[in-house]
Amino acid sequence: MADVNLKEITLIVGVVTACYWNSLFCGFVFDDVSAILDNKDLHPSTPLKTLFQNDFWGTPMSEERSHKSYRPLTVLTFRLNYLLSELKPMSYHLLNMIFHAVVSVIFLKVCKLFLDNKSSVIASLLFAVHPVHTEAVTGVVGRAELLSSIFFLAAFLSYTRSKGPDNSIVWTPVALTVFLVAVATLCKEQGITVVGICCVYEVFIAQGYTLPLLCTTAGQFLRGKGSIPFSMLQTLVKLIVLMFSTLLLVVIRVQVIQSQLPVFTRFDNPAAVSPTPTRQLTFNYLLPVNAWLLLNPSELCCDWTMGTIPLIESLLDIRNLATFTFFCVLGALGVFSLRYSGDSSKTVLMALCLMALPFIPASNLFFPVGFVVAERVLYVPSMGFCILVAHGWQKISTKSVFKKLSWICLSMVILTHSLKTFHRNWDWESEYTLFMSALKVNKNNAKLWNNVGHALENEKNFERALKYFVQATHVQPDDIGAHMNVGRTYKNLNRTKEAEESYMMAKSLMPQIIPGKKYAARIAPNHLNVYINLANLIRANESRLEEADQLYRQAISMRPDFKQAYISRGELLLKMNKPLKAKEAYLKALELDRNNADLWYNLAIVYIELKEPNEALKNFNRALELNPKHKLALFNSAILMQESGEVKLRPEARKRLLSYINEEPLDANGYFNLGMLAMDDKKDSEAEIWMKKAIKLQADFRSALFNLALLYSQTAKELKALPILEELLRYYPDHIKGLILKGDILMNQKKDILGAKKCFEKILEMDPSNVQGKHNLCVVYFEEKDLLKAERCLVETLALAPHEEYIQRHLNIVRDKISSSGYVEQPIFPTSKTSDVEEGDKIPAESVKEIRGESRQTQIVKTSDNKSPSESNKQLGKNRDKETPHKTAKDIKEIEKKRVAALKRLEEIERILNGE
Repeated sequence: MADVNLKEITLIVGVVTACYWNSLFCGFVFDDVSAILDNKDLHPSTPLKTLFQNDFWGTPMSEERSHKSYRPLTVLTFRLNYLLSELKPMSYHLLNMIFHAVVSVIFLKVCKLFLDNKSSVIASLLFAVHPVHTEAVTGVVGRAELLSSIFFLAAFLSYTRSKGPDNSIVWTPVALTVFLVAVATLCKEQGITVVGICCVYEVFIAQGYTLPLLCTTAGQFLRGKGSIPFSMLQTLVKLIVLMFSTLLLVVIRVQVIQSQLPVFTRFDNPAAVSPTPTRQLTFNYLLPVNAWLLLNPSELCCDWTMGTIPLIESLLDIRNLATFTFFCVLGALGVFSLRYSGDSSKTVLMALCLMALPFIPASNLFFPVGFVVAERVLYVPSMGFCILVAHGWQKISTKSVFKKLSWICLSMVILTHSLKTFHRNWDWESEYTLFMSALKVNKNNAKLWNNVGHALENEKNFERALKYFVQATHVQPDDIGAHMNVGRTYKNLNRTKEAEESYMMAKSLMPQIIPGKKYAARIAPNHLNVYINLANLIRANESRLEEADQLYRQAISMRPDFKQAYISRGELLLKMNKPLKAKEAYLKALELDRNNADLWYNLAIVYIELKEPNEALKNFNRALELNPKHKLALFNSAILMQESGEVKLRPEARKRLLSYINEEPLDANGYFNLGMLAMDDKKDSEAEIWMKKAIKLQADFRSALFNLALLYSQTAKELKALPILEELLRYYPDHIKGLILKGDILMNQKKDILGAKKCFEKILEMDPSNVQGKHNLCVVYFEEKDLLKAERCLVETLALAPHEEYIQRHLNIVRDKISSSGYVEQPIFPTSKTSDVEEGDKIPAESVKEIRGESRQTQIVKTSDNKSPSESNKQLGKNRDKETPHKTAKDIKEIEKKRVAALKRLEEIERILNGE
């Protein structure tokens, strides 16, 4: 075995870098979204053992919706990327490029087993630049191919060292081969096919047998005319050990997927559900289609599902000629390689094995797969193709008449392939560019139209997205997902009537329930989201809540483990004021997924509605254990701690609010509530800083403006409070408590009786029964020395609050002054803290200290309309469409009333404003 020298390594790495450096500027597209952006297994908070329990996309292998692609070692490398750069795509693409360079170098070493140095370098260069590899290299999820290929080639190289002197067996390389096969399989399933290549290598290369020789030996043994040679017995022992180890790996793999195959639809692979002979004719035709992509990679497409390749339904279809030609060429090469024992036949045989065996898992031969053609699965088969091309070039170039021409042709192929690869990388820059490039190649694939629509939808370009979604329904009228996409887009455009019609159309395409038959086995699980989306739409109408609930229950009856249906129903039941039933729905969802932080958060909100704050806090804490950065749980648990009145909980509340503003630095609510905490702790300077930050982020923040003004009034900085109150009243002219505080400051600090009078009169214009405003206006009359008017005013105030003793006492004082001949000009009852009101004179009005409704984000984590199966295939079932609803002041105010601690604050502020 020839070694690879430094010059060859430098050449290969340089060429790979030149072809793929622009891939570093691409984003996460297509399947990357599900495997990277939506995959919680990448997060440090997820236990490492979870990687070995979930599939490639983060779905538990035990769940029916799992894709059953078990690649934990590949996910582990994604997790390492996340630790280094979180979700910045450049590092992910860089590592992919490095892995491709490593594969190309190892492949060069493999080539030198069968080719001369020059041809080996050519094969490796052709492999390094082949455009069909862009999906595997530039697409981040293609890392499964890259990693598996590294260990695939390493296992094969290890096995080639298992033959010792005198044809003896060296067991260490065999053991290492088995280990590397296992590692390759944990990167991607096709890694196990290297065992077949090792077997072929052992029989036809290492032992030098040909097919005629094997047949002759076997025939003589069966006829009893001879015995099996000792060398052949040794070969059999080695192969039996290798095959037994492989069988063990297969058994373990079957156990991992729990003997279940993934559920695919007829849209993913139409031929798989077609009758005979359509299925066989189409599957056989796909083989020359894949071979043509290797031979002429001029038209590449990221998605070959649905109607990309029309079914072959007749023997008279002209495309059958391509199938016939392909098998003739393959058969001729096979006969040549197996019949003769020369070096050329051995090279051809190994090239054919590299092309055929790794492709078997994607060939639909043993089980249907979820695609028609996938360029990334050609990564390893292309190695055999490159060896075949390099070997053919070697044969041609040795003839002097073709030598110059062969070099020119080879140079042109490598150059054009390099340019095509470089250009193709830009297609993966964004989802829009990727799917638009695919539509140039194939306009008969509804999923491509859907995915362009999704890309535009993500950019909030709903009008353009709608055109692509509608076109998808024209291309594939029975595509449930396309109609769901149209409905969702109409909803985003606030065209609810058309949205409901589209959802109803999608629902009508759903198969009828067959008693005793498992629903999910007949249709993609994500198609059930049509019930969720339709229910989410109609429940906006208060008169149709029961109808929405019926849709949720229908989805659950079809699939009892449909977690999203329980979640959405829980939201609806809360809206219907049925918290106990909502609790049951969330508990059922938690039985299906106990590691979902959003579910624990939603359950906490239910407990708040049930007036069980301690249980609510426990569930908030559980959500934060699963996701320490869960923003709503951080925020609302902090508020719950703050309002519990327990001083010992305040440090933790502050810590969580600090974490919240670290996650949401532009949300004024976090700073405001930190200010409220500081006020509770009598840290006035700190409270002032937080309130100012909140106002800086949101100039019209009602609560922050008022409480900052209140803070100034409490700390003898009343004059600094006035401009804040002016700003508050500019935004909210009807803010009664702001008017009361402003009037108080004008009366007692500025001695502006007229200004104070205007404030109190405005309060009574808005609320004639406001006792505090009315009483303070009486004070103004007294200050104006209009005792009779003050008397009438106090009488009216007493009528509004007949049980308030202090009003009666003040009325008696005024009457005494009227009847007295001597009048001393001094205030006899106060409007503020600077007055001389005797102990016990209280004016019970609404507390001035308030928390803005929007500041408390006690909301259920909802899901928006679910993406269609078109994107679900793109994202492999991941729901990346979660949205948070607008915060409602009504809900928050109801929760405010539940807090005992808030009452203590009310009393304190009342005393401040009323002179105690």
